[in-house]
Amino acid sequence: MTSDSEAAAQLNPVIHPIQRLRICALLEPVTEEEFAVLRDLLDVSDSALSKQLSALTTAGFVTQRRAASMGRSRVWVQLTPSGIRAFRSHIRALRDLTA
Repeated sequence: MTSDSEAAAQLNPVIHPIQRLRICALLEPVTEEEFAVLRDLLDVSDSALSKQLSALTTAGFVTQRRAASMGRSRVWVQLTPSGIRAFRSHIRALRDLTA
């Protein structure tokens, strides 16, 4: 078991904001998810989701790809391998804090 200060040091400041934590939690069990589905599950605006995804993308934790489907452009989002590792590490640190 780690001390509270060690666990806090392991918290990832990019993932820690609640909306980013929720995004990672939704993406971790799936290969990828459509932007609109994430927006609806999180109950946020397109711009709010875009802002959070931008921070995660800049950190290298998520990737986004555009694909056309039925004449519409759709955006698909997925955690990168480093994003998965960072998210799992962050969750371990949260568990350590609550233990």
